[in-house]
Parts: sequence; structure tokens; C-alpha cells
Amino acid sequence: MTSQLQGPRPQPCQAEEAQEQPSSGTRGHSRSPQHPRQTPHLPLLPGKMLLATFKLCAESSYRHVRSMKGLQQQAVLAIGQELNRRALGGPAPAAWINQVRRRGSLLGSQLEDPLYSDQELVYIQQGEEAMQRALGILKDQEGWKKESRQANGDEVLSKVIPDVGKVFRLEVVVHQPMERLYEELVERMEAMGEWNPNVKEIKVLQKIGKDTVITHELAAEAAGNLVGPRDFVSVGCTKRRGSMCVLAGMATLYEEMPQQKGVIRAEHGPTCMVLRPLAGSPSRTKLTWLLSIDLKTQVDFANHLRKRLESCPALEARC
Repeated sequence: MTSQLQGPRPQPCQAEEAQEQPSSGTRGHSRSPQHPRQTPHLPLLPGKMLLATFKLCAESSYRHVRSMKGLQQQAVLAIGQELNRRALGGPAPAAWINQVRRRGSLLGSQLEDPLYSDQELVYIQQGEEAMQRALGILKDQEGWKKESRQANGDEVLSKVIPDVGKVFRLEVVVHQPMERLYEELVERMEAMGEWNPNVKEIKVLQKIGKDTVITHELAAEAAGNLVGPRDFVSVGCTKRRGSMCVLAGMATLYEEMPQQKGVIRAEHGPTCMVLRPLAGSPSRTKLTWLLSIDLKTQVDFANHLRKRLESCPALEARC
């Protein structure tokens, strides 16, 4: 009996007590003093039970997860999917537990801080929608009308799109690798006024994540322009798709950049630049630029870009 054991002993667990209780109608037998009691080993929890336990603890500790929105919910969903994967076919239970312990504090700190505000999520969605709409316009090869073609092969096409109006498509080949163009058009965006005579100033108002940006562009005043200077507030989205880079954007509202006195706030539909290595010549780049504003004053854009790329040293930018 337990009274025969010398010294204090921890309170037995329920599983142990159940083993010590004799069955009905059967007398219990005392243990021999020559065989001291050994602490029982609890079985390791199966993967699904461990996952459920972890989720229950997470819900108790991070109740604010229920109120998450947008990309925050997607992040939590991704974490849940990863836990499921590990529980069903991941490493051994002991290794999985150690990984949960190591990552627990990091996960908690990330959940404490919101990823994006509701307004930032709106801008991200606008940028992605502009990209999808612009790529859809470029993908449709029917109905394009040739506006002009230069001796070096630079070509301007136009087309009327329902709900958008007339759009222009500039097709050029630049004797520079794609990474160099991306560097100048994205990484050095605010310096565009130094080499593009049609742009007076471009300023980045806000960056959202790695793909989305809010910009303000002040166009240079054209000779004989009776309307006055124009400016643009745009949301831009940049993504890499295989060997192709897409820089897309559209007009948006930004409270911190209201309309300026004496400047006309211009609206423009989806626009984008598509950069891809020229087939058979990766050191050259095919550039396709879609605009929904008059391109006649920007037919020399490609020549100004070429001069800039030749005269300005490259950064270590990558698309």
C-alpha cells in the first residue's frame, strides 16, 4: 500500500489514480518495497490533438485576432495552414513542439501590431485592380490603330476602350538590361524631373508594403498651354511575373495631398509599363507603356530615358 513508501510523494495524476483503484469486487494488492514506484510517462499528443491544443491557447491569448480584417486574416489563415501541414505530415512531434515554442513569442509580437490600416488596404486593392485592368487592355490585340512610328522602331498605337476612353500604347526597345530600367523608373522615381522635360516633379507620398506606393506628379507646363499646370495623385503597384516586370497605377484620392491652388488635378485611368527582356537578347529590354492621356507630348519619352540610362551610373537595384 502507499503507506509503506517512505517520504513525501507528489500527488498522483488522474491516470495514475485510475490504475490504483481496484475493480469492483476485487481486493487491491500492495506494491513490493523492492520495486519503487516510477513516474509514469504521459503519451505524446497526436498531431491533430496538439494542433487543437495550440489553437485553443492561441485563441485565449490573442482574442483580438477575431477582429482582424483583410490581409491580417490572410496572414492568420496562412499560419493555420502551416500548422495543419506540420501536424499531418511534418517533423516528429517533439521537433514540432520545439518549433512552436521558438516561434511563439515572434508570432505573438507580430499579431499585436496591425499590418495595414483599412485605408491602406483600399490603396493596395486599387493598385492591383489597376494592374489587372491595364494588362487586360494590353492583352487584347484587336482594334489598335497606329499613330506614329519612328525610324528607330519606336511606335505609338491608340485604341478606344469602353468606360476608359482613348488610350495610347508606346512600344520601344531600349539597349539596357531590364534591371537597369526598373532601377531608374522605380528606385529613382523621384529623380524623373531631372531628365524628363514633361515632368516637373514627382514625390512619393507613402509606401505601403513592398509593392504599393502613393505618388504626386506635377507636370511641366507646355508651351501655349491655355489650361494651366496639371498634377496627378496616383496609386502605383509593382510586381514581377516570371521574367516580366509590371508597373501599374491609376488616379486616387489622398487626404494629405488636396488639390493645389492654380493647379488642375487631372484624372487618369489605368496605366502601366511592362518591362521584359528582348527575346534572344537579354541585354536589351522591350518596354510597353499604356497611358490613358494624350501621348503626343511624350513621344520623345523613350529618347530621354535612353540618354538618362547612358549618362547615369547604375545602382544595385533588382526587379
